[in-house]
Amino acid sequence: MQTTSRLKQDTLIAQIDALLPQTQCRQCGYDGCKPYATAIANGEADINQCPPGGDAGIHALATLLQRPYQPLNLAHGITKAKAVAVIDETTCIGCTLCISACPVDAILGASKRMHTVISQECTGCELCLPPCPVDCISMQTVAGREVAMNAEEAALARRRHEQRLARQTLEKHNIAQTYHKPATIHAETEKVGTPAASADALKKAAIAAAMARVKAQKLG
Repeated sequence: MQTTSRLKQDTLIAQIDALLPQTQCRQCGYDGCKPYATAIANGEADINQCPPGGDAGIHALATLLQRPYQPLNLAHGITKAKAVAVIDETTCIGCTLCISACPVDAILGASKRMHTVISQECTGCELCLPPCPVDCISMQTVAGREVAMNAEEAALARRRHEQRLARQTLEKHNIAQTYHKPATIHAETEKVGTPAASADALKKAAIAAAMARVKAQKLG
């Protein structure tokens, strides 16, 4: 009985998720479209918290769930035309912070190397903007597109986000396995600092140096 109920709930979550734009922008207050869909199914969230989905998305959710229509809750933002992130390659310092922030792996690059956005895979979520230390990322509106995502783009974004989550889970597992040591070894490691901590310190120093260079170029 419990299994049947769980299956029904999972089916409902999938149906709700299918109606969401898959921008993974978190404007709804949740960590992505699937968590928001889960909250709606559990009665923990309203159907009008998704700005990228717009009015059409709210109507679709209302129909699916047989709930009254509610206008978009502007506390979560406004519906915007489709836009993609663009990186100013002359200013980018290769810090990789935007790569870490992108929920669909739509940014290519490496440490200390110029980054670039795969425009056809960018969802316009804007999550890459806040972490950029040199403000080299801007959003470019796509002409003739009044909504953030169409069905094909949403399906691609969902797959890429799921692949990213699976990869991150595997990476966390591998890191946990690598640093799982007996207490005596762990204590000795802490004295000299873990490789992860050292790498983090080096990365911060590199970012600071790169930012100083960019600032000097602007002043010059």
